[in-house]
Amino acid sequence: MPDSTEVRRPVITPLRVVIALCLIAPFVAMLWVSSYAKTDPALGGIPFFYWYQMLWVLISTALTMIAYKLWQHDQRSRTASTSDKQGGAST
Repeated sequence: MPDSTEVRRPVITPLRVVIALCLIAPFVAMLWVSSYAKTDPALGGIPFFYWYQMLWVLISTALTMIAYKLWQHDQRSRTASTSDKQGGAST
């Protein structure tokens, strides 16, 4: 029988909000075309329109890696807190 005093962790936490922002930022940046639909400033002769998008490939990779690491941390902490409450943390 489950313990009636068991406290459940909230589904939406500040860490999960950060994860969501890391994953949403590249979509917002790329879908807001009017913000980068121009040729100046050119970088090494490459118009802004092209190098901005290529820069976001690198930024998106970094943000996805950060989101993944934060998700792993969140899952480990949830698993640890669940096993602690069930008495599975004994040595």
